[in-house]
Amino acid sequence: MDAQEAARLLKRVRAATLAGEHSKIAPRTEIGESWRRALSSGLDPDGDNRAGLLSLAEVERRRRRSPLAEVLPVLRDALVSVADAAQHIMVVSDAEGRLLWREGHPSVLKLADTLGFEVGADWSEAAAGTNGVGTPLVTGRPVQVYSAEHFVASHHTWTCAGAPVVDPRDGQLLGVVDISGPLGTMHPATLSFVTSVARLAAAELRNRHFAALERLRTSAAPVLCRVGGRALAVDDNGWVAAVTGMPPTDRLALPKEPRAGRVWLPSLGMCAIEPLPGGRLVRVCEEAGGADTPTARRVVLDLGRPRRCSVTVSGDAGSWTQELSPRHAELLFVLALNREGLSAAQLARHIFADPTRTVTVRAEMSRLRRHLAEVLAHRPYRFSEDIQVEVVRPEHAADLLPHSLSPAIARARGGHS
Repeated sequence: MDAQEAARLLKRVRAATLAGEHSKIAPRTEIGESWRRALSSGLDPDGDNRAGLLSLAEVERRRRRSPLAEVLPVLRDALVSVADAAQHIMVVSDAEGRLLWREGHPSVLKLADTLGFEVGADWSEAAAGTNGVGTPLVTGRPVQVYSAEHFVASHHTWTCAGAPVVDPRDGQLLGVVDISGPLGTMHPATLSFVTSVARLAAAELRNRHFAALERLRTSAAPVLCRVGGRALAVDDNGWVAAVTGMPPTDRLALPKEPRAGRVWLPSLGMCAIEPLPGGRLVRVCEEAGGADTPTARRVVLDLGRPRRCSVTVSGDAGSWTQELSPRHAELLFVLALNREGLSAAQLARHIFADPTRTVTVRAEMSRLRRHLAEVLAHRPYRFSEDIQVEVVRPEHAADLLPHSLSPAIARARGGHS
């Protein structure tokens, strides 16, 4: 099937789907779900939905703050020459869907301008419908959007492939790397290529992270030699560079903005935090214990924002918030629904529809319990009985953890999957 014939077929599928009519050919699952989200948000599929551009000053501010600026040379080397030769353009967005960088073939850049696909524009799914920037930001997965798979009709002459880039330091979604161009110029292998480059960018960030940890380890070594008791040298994201007086661990869950002074951590209890060059010194307060030891009393699982899930633990010593990976968000949500507890096999059935995947479940629960030792019990896995648990869900049930393929999450969406 040639490009034009495929585009005509997709337009018929789109028209039938948006009209609520039966179509012999259904849209791809990820595209159909994106159309549903766009419709539920009230986006006009036939209108001009362009939002205002960011000012140049704001674009520059976001560029300076974006970790993707560190790997922009990697993206340019891998993508721009290929995009230019194939009459495509490379676009890099931030986590909100704002386009921060755009390079490639001059004629395609001019065409992109007519679509509003320009630096400072908002191409989140909420603003522009199904597209290669906004949809990966919602799903957390690479997506190729071809012609009339775009929700907005004016984008049907366009095709794009985008892949999300995740910060290996804290698991946060940084933005999307996208290759876009006219309908007839996109190759089926483009999505695989863009996905590989996004992984290359994440690997470069990881290498820089390891180098920073090594610098922290060097500066912390003489300090740890003088410290009595249990202590760790960690970076601002809690990654451990060195420890003394306790078994080594990969990461320590810290408050969002750790400050010098005493702080309660669910995994260690009361600790003292002091600044170090490139990180923090965390000393466990050994004298804290007995009846006066702070305890956790309340957990708030916030799933209200796609790709921004978090858990907040509150107790006698204040509150503490930890960002969650997509898998950990799924596990905690299922446990919140099943306060009596679940075995590893039961959790595997809820998450993977496969009760034999117990090894994966045990590994993920072990990671969770390192950070939430006073909150999560095991045998069976459950929230501790004396903990009050609150779940904050998105406004629309169908938007609950949109990245998730879990049967339990699909049921909680009200049948949407």
